[in-house]
Amino acid sequence: MTVRNLDKLFKPASIALIGASRKPGTVGAVVARNLFQAGFDGPVMPVNATERAVEGVLTYKAVDGLPITPDLGVICTPADKVVATIDALGKRGTKAAIVMTGGMNAEQTQAMLDAAKPYLMRVLGPNSLGAMVPGRGLNASFGPVAPKKGDVALVAQSSMVVTSIADWATSRGIGFSHLVSLGDRGDVDFGDLLDYLASDVTVRAILLYIESISHARKFMSAARSAARQKPVIVIKAGRSDEAQEAATSHTGALAVSDAVYDAVFRRAGVLRVNDLAELFDAAGTLGTGVPITGDRLAILTNGGGMGVMATDKLIHARGRLATLSAETQEALTAVLGANPGGGPRGNPLRIGADATPKRYADALNALMQDGSNDAVLVLHCPSALTDSAAIAKAVTDTVLANKARRHPVLTSWIGDESAADARQLFAANRIPTYDGPSNAVRAFMHLVRYRRSQELLMETPPSVAEDFQPDGITVKRVIARAMAEKRDWLSEYEAKRVLAAYGIPVVDTRVAETPEDAAAAARVIGGPIALKILSHDIAHKSDVGGVALGLTTPEEVRAAAEAMLARVHELAPDARIEGFTVQEMAVRPDAYELIVGMTENEMFGPVLLFGEGGIGVEVVEDYALALPPLNMKLAADLMGRTRIWKQLQGYRSRAAVDLDAVALTLNKLSQLIVDFPEIAELDINPLLADADGVLALDARIKVGVPALAGANRLAIRPYPKALEDRITIKDGRQFVVRPILPEDEPLVHHLVENQTAEDLRLRFFAPLKRLSHQAAARLTQIDYDREMGLIAVGPDPETGDTIMYGVVRINADPDNRRAEYAVMVRSDMKGQGLGYILMNKILDYARSRGIREVYGEVLRENTNMLGMCRALGFVRKENMDEPGVVEVRIELGGGLAAE
Repeated sequence: MTVRNLDKLFKPASIALIGASRKPGTVGAVVARNLFQAGFDGPVMPVNATERAVEGVLTYKAVDGLPITPDLGVICTPADKVVATIDALGKRGTKAAIVMTGGMNAEQTQAMLDAAKPYLMRVLGPNSLGAMVPGRGLNASFGPVAPKKGDVALVAQSSMVVTSIADWATSRGIGFSHLVSLGDRGDVDFGDLLDYLASDVTVRAILLYIESISHARKFMSAARSAARQKPVIVIKAGRSDEAQEAATSHTGALAVSDAVYDAVFRRAGVLRVNDLAELFDAAGTLGTGVPITGDRLAILTNGGGMGVMATDKLIHARGRLATLSAETQEALTAVLGANPGGGPRGNPLRIGADATPKRYADALNALMQDGSNDAVLVLHCPSALTDSAAIAKAVTDTVLANKARRHPVLTSWIGDESAADARQLFAANRIPTYDGPSNAVRAFMHLVRYRRSQELLMETPPSVAEDFQPDGITVKRVIARAMAEKRDWLSEYEAKRVLAAYGIPVVDTRVAETPEDAAAAARVIGGPIALKILSHDIAHKSDVGGVALGLTTPEEVRAAAEAMLARVHELAPDARIEGFTVQEMAVRPDAYELIVGMTENEMFGPVLLFGEGGIGVEVVEDYALALPPLNMKLAADLMGRTRIWKQLQGYRSRAAVDLDAVALTLNKLSQLIVDFPEIAELDINPLLADADGVLALDARIKVGVPALAGANRLAIRPYPKALEDRITIKDGRQFVVRPILPEDEPLVHHLVENQTAEDLRLRFFAPLKRLSHQAAARLTQIDYDREMGLIAVGPDPETGDTIMYGVVRINADPDNRRAEYAVMVRSDMKGQGLGYILMNKILDYARSRGIREVYGEVLRENTNMLGMCRALGFVRKENMDEPGVVEVRIELGGGLAAE
């Protein structure tokens, strides 16, 4: 990922247009018109060997004849001229180019990139519509519409989508900070632009139109970083694409590509929408900063029908109608009188077709004071009995009067001309407003979904309920044997050995070669027996009569095995039969049948699945997907996105399932997938779950040589266990040094609480008593692909609890060239060398990642820190912009990046 030289693409001081033309209808002519008419305040130099002038400006014969070096080159030449043009621009010192040329083949595109690389030139395209930055008068595109200036950035692959959106938005008065057409993404891609736009203060929200993603981890890191800073909203084309070849297992058949994208966007904190209207509605809603805290909506309306429509939309979208509290009922009675229908007022709250401005204001005020709703939707239908604009004014005044409460209010004034003044008033006061109740409810649910995604990015997950030490040696042996025998699938017995090695409970399962052996195994196990055929050639045993359940005696088992052999030979005559698996029948009458599993996605690597299991899993289609690695919070979120989730919490006489046990199983499965890239597919179906825990009855695992080694195949870099180490400080005490985890937030707070006020001031450059949850979450929930935090932990001498004694971190720029460091140790640990040890470790790590420079800012009075930096080889530079602050930096060797 890199933002290097992208400022030359979007903030050029000068531009060269190669292929400029006067011929009407050509790309060169349209781009020239747009460049010269957009108000760009720098020189635009047209290059054309045969034209004397373009748009009234004298042309230049070639790039090497330009009077100055252009920051940006815009290329509209034929495909066979592009490489030479890029090389010529590079030699002049140009750092960015837009290639609008279409029809370039793979060989030509690679040659273009090879030509740009020695000059560190960034290339947008080929086959790009171009880039527009209205606030800077830049329209380097062949789009037909000059967009308005705004604070929303749009990035799309398709040129026609950019032109369509620009036309659609301009007619509605919507402006943009940037419009970018990626084209064929030879160089600049979504990840690059997310990093760039996230740091641009002129951008309030980022809109993406995605057809596909080319670099999964790069996109995930950039999207997660951007989503922490501002709303990122995406349309992903191709929801109905079913052309992806399904794998043979349950999990593979369910994990269709579009559902994977849903999981990707959710994990990244990105809001997914369906169409253009929803895209801009969502951008507008999120841009108002409405602070939604839950999904309970109160609806205030003068029209019963509109209230019902809003309710239907809310329930369908999985929102909830708020229940009005007793206090609110009393307040409403005081201002509206007794409920004409008798009893408490319901939600939606209908206040009559003749509702006056005061009635609206009084009812809204009561609802805004009610903590049992998370937002209020105010609806108004046109009526000859009321003044629409006056009611809008009363609603606005009420919202402003309650501004300190920050209680969210959304509005929808139904109608056209009669509602125009009201909508203008709401917009002027930053009160979200929508054309109809369905759009308003959809916007509310956008806020709900966005809040949930932000919580997943920032919430501290609970610690794993139990520590488990996986038996990786057993798993490695099982997989190695299968691969040596050139088998894709493990046997059921082998699969269960793998699960058991990672602490996932499995039923007692034994292998038998003959019916007589099966009877003997049954005699040892005792109780009801499940008998299954053992064959690597049979994917679904029940389809060929290869399963017999409820066998009670060894004799029954032997007879069933003999009959099973006959059935299988008839239905699958070519299948090689290795024997049988004999397992105990789990008698758990109240258990639910679940499925948990994993499949490989071509772009995003392993994807985990959870849902309702059993033989009808493909028919029921109740499942949700997530990307590994997981923690307990992410596992609970995955479970909560299925329909069976409500049942698992218990109802009537049926006890709730041990949900922690299910979540822990998902975590163990996630760790197994992270540790063994040879596992290409896995499903446990059914996984029985009840109040006593979980039990895997059946399992299938497919193995093979991974396309990418180690953790490189994961879209999110997992916890780097290899960095764990033990250290000894001067007084002989030993500590564990390891990468920081999201679960470590309480340790961070404890560390801060045990600092002196002076040490905190020196570290944070200002007095500080405690860290906020948001600040601590940002320190612990890091992206290991671009950040690293190492902590020293050990026992508290008084309580024996594990506490944090020191922490060091670096945060690299998107180019992975420079990283800023920060370090802190407990005040009572000074002089023991802990900070020095941690700094050496983080510098070694930076070298291993190819980072070239580590820097930091230190208060001049912090002599201890400056002394340590001097000892480590940092050089010192005075910060002229901030008196009293010293910048320190160290040049590193820049070794090869390591996983």
